Formats: sequence, C-alpha cells, structure tokens
Amino acid sequence: MFQRMLKEVYGISADSEVSLGRFHGYKHNEGLYLIMDANGIKEQEISELARIAEHMQNFGDRNVSKLLTDREGRQICDWQENKYCVLQNRASPIPEKMKTGRKLAKFHARGRQIPFKVESLNRVGQWKQLWEKRLDQMEKVWSSKLYTEPENDFERMFIESFPYYMGLAENAIQYLADTEIDDKPTKIDHGTVCHERFTNTLWRGTYFVKNPFDWVFDHASRDLAEWVRERYFANIQTSQPEIKNFLAEYQSLTVLSPFSWRLLYARLLFPLHYFEAVENYYITQSEQARHQLEDRLRKYLNQSSDHERFLSNFYHLSEAPVKAAKLPGVEWLLR
Repeated sequence: MFQRMLKEVYGISADSEVSLGRFHGYKHNEGLYLIMDANGIKEQEISELARIAEHMQNFGDRNVSKLLTDREGRQICDWQENKYCVLQNRASPIPEKMKTGRKLAKFHARGRQIPFKVESLNRVGQWKQLWEKRLDQMEKVWSSKLYTEPENDFERMFIESFPYYMGLAENAIQYLADTEIDDKPTKIDHGTVCHERFTNTLWRGTYFVKNPFDWVFDHASRDLAEWVRERYFANIQTSQPEIKNFLAEYQSLTVLSPFSWRLLYARLLFPLHYFEAVENYYITQSEQARHQLEDRLRKYLNQSSDHERFLSNFYHLSEAPVKAAKLPGVEWLLR
C-alpha cells in the first residue's frame, strides 16, 4: 500500500520494504524512506520539525532524516483517509563502536545553534508544571480507590505504594524548584534538540536514523537522565560502569554545568517508571499488557531499596563535581 503511495504522491519508485522496528521503511538505491503516521499532529509541529531537521543537516549531521514534500509541495499527504509524512535518509549502517555519549553531545551542540524560536515543540522550563499535573491526576485516582476493596493484586500494590512514590515525586519537584532558584544557567543550559525519550536502542538498528518525530526542544539533561534511567532498569546490578562511561563520553565534548547536573538529578528523582506502569495499566484494554504491567510494578516495588541506593550514590558513581559545584543530596536518601 505504501509503495503505491510513494509512487503516486511522491514520485518515488521504492525497490524493497525494510524492517525498521515500529516504522514502515522502503529502500530505493541508497535512499531509505520512512512512512510516518501524521494523524493528530498539528501542521505547525511538523513544519517546525522540518525546519529543525534542515538546520541539523546544514550543521553537518548526515544521519538526520529529511522531511519530504509531495508533488504538490505539501509536508503532510492524505492517503486512504489517513495523514502521513515521508522521511528520507541515507541507508547507512550503525558505526561499529559507536560512542553514544559523544554522539549525543555533538547532536545537542548542533541543536543549541538553532537560529529561530521553537514554539510548539518547546518543553524548556515546563517540567515542574507537567510533573505537578501528573502527580495530581494520579493522586485523584488513588484517592478514589482508597475506600473500596482492591479489585486485584495490581490495585492493592498501587494503593499501598502510591504514598511512597508521591513523596519521591514531591522531592523531585522541590529539587527542581530549588535548582531554578539557587543556580544560574550557563551557555550549555540553552534549549536544544532532545528526544521524547532517549534510550540506548533509539539510535541502534539496521540503519543509523535520527528521526525528527522522536524530538522535542528541551534542556539536554532530559536525554541524559532518560538514557541513564533506561540503562539502570535494564540491569540494576551491572549498569553502573556503563552509566559512568556514557556520562564521561558526553563530557569529553560538553562539560556539564552545576545547573545541568542538578536538572539531571531532579529528573532521575521523579519516578517516571512507576507513573508509566500505573498510567498504562489503567489506559490499556489488553489483558496481556495488564499482566505484564502488574509484573513490572511488582518488580519495581521489590527493587525500591536498590533504587534508593542508586539515587543516593548517583553523583558519586557518575563522578559529578559534588563539592566544587555544591550539588546537594536529598537528606532522607543519604541516611
């Protein structure tokens, strides 16, 4: 179906379909074409993504996708009652020994040079209100379940554990608020191109593709924190050397400011893993997904002591300049 769309709407004869994880991909000579679902995405966002992608390419990033326009010059095409965008890439493989931390530092450095104001994708300075909103919503759900018998094991775990995670979320919000009062942002704290969720697998696959549909405009510590969080939970016992190495690679190009360190730590304090498990459980209709989320929540609760140790040791394990940068800990975690 998409091969026909590429031919009729974009004038591209795709040779073969390629597997690219969650996207439909097609190859033509050395070109790679990704079909992106654009339903429900505002035109302003897509036009901003296209401008940012063009900027990143002009500043030397050859792995960033280009947003194609169709034969009529439109960035969004209507096809069989749906909206799509097409991204064009070079079909280049992943570098064999990729230093993800260094690559990310270069990516952020290019993103800081954007010469225009980013509006619809901007998340800079919005974490506090987004976290507060998320916490309020979950507290309402929790309160509504307090005086009824739990329907199942998941609900029982949620009802019992929420006060602890609410405390952790409040710590994160307070730590963030204190950072914004105490510390002054430096040049490296300017907004840059970040990812909704940067993980170790995002840039790894059959081809090296940097997809604008993964992006938001935010503080660089967002990407660092989410990469660290994902690696930690992937293997809580053995992830520390990997995390230390990733942050050292990043800092071989961009040294983190005290403000950056504190934002990174605030984000790690916020228990996003817990929030997502609970939110997804109540959203999904799939019984199988619910069982998986129940197992995941049980695992998180069993690992909470280890997670506390990780948070209390994070500055030490990442070799952050605690004394020189006056980086505060969280008192109850340090006991």
